[in-house]
Amino acid sequence: MNMSEVFEENGTLLWLSAVLLYGVGDTATTFWGLSVEGVGEAGPVAVFFFETYGIYSFLGVKLAVFGLFYAVWLAVRTPARAAVPLALVVVGGIVTSWNLYTITSAM
Repeated sequence: MNMSEVFEENGTLLWLSAVLLYGVGDTATTFWGLSVEGVGEAGPVAVFFFETYGIYSFLGVKLAVFGLFYAVWLAVRTPARAAVPLALVVVGGIVTSWNLYTITSAM
């Protein structure tokens, strides 16, 4: 069994990991960080939405990103489509870790 087959067979696990890391992890640590003095949002897209539409617009952005990625995942019919949720897992893990580091450094 090659790696693409392993990822394809574990699509549900990849999507669950994406939801937990990118969806819940990044969102929770972002909201937590914004409540800590000396911590601010570094992402220009998030800053735009926070300043223009309020902090909870971030939830809409997250849902739109998941919707777009899921649509791409449905459209791609090769084993390589596992890269779609995997990208969210990797980004989610990195930004959640960075948020935690930033928050704990400011406390």
